[in-house]
Amino acid sequence: MLLRPALAAFLFSAATLFAAGEWPQFRGPAGDGHSAATGLPVKFGEDEHVKWKTAIHGKAWSSPVIWGSQIWLTTATEEGTELSAVCVDKDTGKILRDDVLFHIATPQFCHKFNSYASPTPVIEEGRLYVSFGSPGIACLDTKTGAKLWERTDFVCNHFRGAGSSPIVWDGLLILNFDGSDHQFIVALDKKTGKTAWETPRSVDYKDLKDGKPEADGDWRKAFGTPHVLDGPAPVLLSSGAKAHYGYDPRTGHELWRIDDPAHHSAAARPVAGFGMVFIAAGFSQGEVFALKLGGSGALDESQVAWRLKKGAPNKPSLLLDGDLLYLINDGGIASCVEAKTGTVVWSQRIGGNFSAAPIFADGRIYACNEEGKVTVLAPGREFKVLAENQLGTGFMASPAVAGKALILRSKTHLYRVEE
Repeated sequence: MLLRPALAAFLFSAATLFAAGEWPQFRGPAGDGHSAATGLPVKFGEDEHVKWKTAIHGKAWSSPVIWGSQIWLTTATEEGTELSAVCVDKDTGKILRDDVLFHIATPQFCHKFNSYASPTPVIEEGRLYVSFGSPGIACLDTKTGAKLWERTDFVCNHFRGAGSSPIVWDGLLILNFDGSDHQFIVALDKKTGKTAWETPRSVDYKDLKDGKPEADGDWRKAFGTPHVLDGPAPVLLSSGAKAHYGYDPRTGHELWRIDDPAHHSAAARPVAGFGMVFIAAGFSQGEVFALKLGGSGALDESQVAWRLKKGAPNKPSLLLDGDLLYLINDGGIASCVEAKTGTVVWSQRIGGNFSAAPIFADGRIYACNEEGKVTVLAPGREFKVLAENQLGTGFMASPAVAGKALILRSKTHLYRVEE
């Protein structure tokens, strides 16, 4: 509970700082899916409230990021031999830059459900930070497109393809690497790209075959994006392979760890409130649990406030608003849960399959599914669908917001949707 005022102050300052329309990272200004925007459309479609629609080449599931008049995305050829950054004019939809950043002679395997450009970049004034995982990380000048630094030396077999997005905190670019061969978290000096610290995961889980460890396997994989709880004693939250960790973001020192042997391949970015962090555990046996903050070392079940399996997502991140936690699972079941207790308030099927994380904007919840439907829900203790909108070829990327517009990336196009 001691962390809650500091966290609330941080979230308020983040929302205020980016109120002009920036969407700098995966899940927005504070990394929690919230936007301070107002005046967003509720009902829309291909022929209604689409200000512009721009085709984006390649196959990529990364979400758009926005700064000023620029929208940036990453993309890749389907076979992963070219990894690119694309800049789109926010007002017109015109492509301003389309640059190949890395040529990959022999790409790693990538599952057809994933893409070679799934991690979302981070943007700030004058700089864009892009990650394609082990194949390449780079910092670009957003005015010229020039590559300011790059890293191609991190060894990690992503096994199914990379998925963890980078974050920026206090001069550091922080990235998860959880592959079938190596699992670690690293912080780079964002100005130079040099390693500030690198911390191996403290437990190396391995698949077993005939009692012997195998080199590869989903049980050692993770796709999650880290998240910093700011304050006097900041905590870096990071979901790895079959365990979830808290680190000191300044040094990479592990503060605590809770083992999670029943799950693997965690993909959701955690959210926090009420002295707890809410974690979607990952695949195998979907589960959401609330972990009480304040512990140290190897944590046990006494630090878990509650667990919920029914309706738990594997891929879509959670959404916290007030004292209610919203979940949308991969199979299209939306649930509202009391954050303090884990008690289910309502659970309803909204249809379709989901990978994208929902957002909370203008007092509403927007959820995009893989079939192209955007469901708009009213938050609260009563389940209420405000609109169901059909748009595009389906959504793997999570929504972004700029001013009074939704910026939506489908499998083939980028949309600006605005009344």
